[in-house]
Amino acid sequence: MSFKEKGLLVVLSGPSGVGKGTVCRALRERGTQLNYSISATTRKPREGEINGVHYFFKTREQFQKMIEQEKLLEWAEYVGNCYGTPVDYVHKMIESGQDVILEIEVQGALQVKKKFPEALFIFLAPPNLNELKNRIVGRGTETAELIESRMSVAKSEMELMQNYNYVVENDQVLKACDRIEAIVLAEHCRVDRLIEKYMNKEGVDGK
Repeated sequence: MSFKEKGLLVVLSGPSGVGKGTVCRALRERGTQLNYSISATTRKPREGEINGVHYFFKTREQFQKMIEQEKLLEWAEYVGNCYGTPVDYVHKMIESGQDVILEIEVQGALQVKKKFPEALFIFLAPPNLNELKNRIVGRGTETAELIESRMSVAKSEMELMQNYNYVVENDQVLKACDRIEAIVLAEHCRVDRLIEKYMNKEGVDGK
């Protein structure tokens, strides 16, 4: 039986407002091989967001049913809204040899690590917390109270960076994309992922 390398599950997370969505969009626009996993959420759509493209928008009742049926790889409640990753899509892509990137909050990433410790965990960090606050304010979609709530959560999330494999500073979006693609390429070259290809009978005997 010929060797078939499985895809990578790449988990990209970091504080709200750090630019996870912007970086993922830039990765898609440059034609990366990373397949984007769409999350389910109870959050109301922002202007321009499309159901089934940016998120699967669910009611609280629908989301709870997905939890009960174990249809979510992870889920978390963040600032009053629930977010989760549908499990079937992720499994299908990885088994077919394709890479999947999850753009999720820190709570969700820690859940994934418990279930899939072999996944690749990348923490997207802001240059500093002042810059993070400026980005959140610049959205123009948050109240002052919500901004302060997000900043408080962000400080605690930065302390969880030690649970990740890599940290990528999002100082410039394209540079952050370069770093993420370099990390993924390096992971695909790890000996423990490829040794079976070269050490099985066919590889050793050259037959």
